[in-house]
Amino acid sequence: MWQGGDSARARRVLRTIARTARIRSRPVPTIRQARAEDLSRIAEIRLGVTENRLADPTAISDQEVFWYLGQGVFLVSEDDAGRPQGFACANPLNGYVWALFVIDPEQGKGHGTALHDAMLASLKNAGHAQAWLATGAGTKAIGFYERRGWRMTGTGLDGQAVLVRAL
Repeated sequence: MWQGGDSARARRVLRTIARTARIRSRPVPTIRQARAEDLSRIAEIRLGVTENRLADPTAISDQEVFWYLGQGVFLVSEDDAGRPQGFACANPLNGYVWALFVIDPEQGKGHGTALHDAMLASLKNAGHAQAWLATGAGTKAIGFYERRGWRMTGTGLDGQAVLVRAL
């Protein structure tokens, strides 16, 4: 029994310890810079998510993708076999997070958090004090970001939720 007899508090502490132990026992995904040869797998990942599905794949131009590949922060998260399972892109000029996606079967395995943390570190190293992003309103992505210190600042003209985070 927890000191002071607060059994609800004891259960919360034990759940936290168990969750932390599960997280620490997972292998940490490998994060690296994306390469041109990763682009077909990155397209599979982007098209392989059920939430925030890309309705029109032609809406993302090759020019945008190659800009991020050459000048932006463009990271992939690999599984133990070296296969990319997620990717993230950010603009080091203005602190904008353009994308962070993990293919559905690999969600919940640490890829998103590892990409998130590496991407923010890159933006901080580029001199930014704050990062910002836009994502679908009402999506689980909002919860992902809020649990990592982001806060919603409003809605863009396109209906997307706009979030910011200090670095």
